[in-house]
Amino acid sequence: MLNLSKIQAITLDLDDTLWPVWPTIARAEVVLQDWLALHAPQTALLCAQPGVKQAIRAAINQRHADKAHDLTFLRREAIRESLLRAGEAPHLADAAFEVFFAERQNVQLYDGVQPALARLAARYPLVGLSNGNADVFRTEAGPYFQAAVSARVFGVAKPDARIFHAAAAQLNLPPEAVLHLGDDATTDVLGALLAGMQTAWVNTQGHDWPHDLAQPLTVSHLAELCDYLLA
Repeated sequence: MLNLSKIQAITLDLDDTLWPVWPTIARAEVVLQDWLALHAPQTALLCAQPGVKQAIRAAINQRHADKAHDLTFLRREAIRESLLRAGEAPHLADAAFEVFFAERQNVQLYDGVQPALARLAARYPLVGLSNGNADVFRTEAGPYFQAAVSARVFGVAKPDARIFHAAAAQLNLPPEAVLHLGDDATTDVLGALLAGMQTAWVNTQGHDWPHDLAQPLTVSHLAELCDYLLA
């Protein structure tokens, strides 16, 4: 169980903890495809073919395996590769990515997350800690956060202990004084535990606990955990 008396700050995963990620990505893909139809029509036609985008993305991921932590780089390079294969100007990848990325920030928080963040932020400093490439400060969750640490910028991804320690360092706190909240049982919960943090599992998808270690405090929604912490 949590040692509430030791918790001085909270780090939070973003995608699938505060908002559902795949509807967000799907909307961004549509906006990108519409932009390509106007500015790079041959690329738009190519990407509309079944399986083509997935195959290009897989090839880019394999080619740049050392960049697995940097989803921004991988997405931009997949767009660039699509342009090249379609015979259109590869420099358009930068503008195309920015269109995608702007819509990527247009997230829709889970019901109850906004008031939960407001309550938590009134008591604890909050830091975003994500393997994804969402910019929390460009989302409606942004006003409640003091800082953010991303795998893309830091250079390694959760569950590597170093990124958890970097988040604690942002707060000038030892890891044991920080509570990490996230939806992924491995990258978030197990990673935080092995990094010396306290943790709770925000199990929004109703998954079974997959590890031999005792299951930590588990809630289905951030608001539920908020009630526990602030009772």
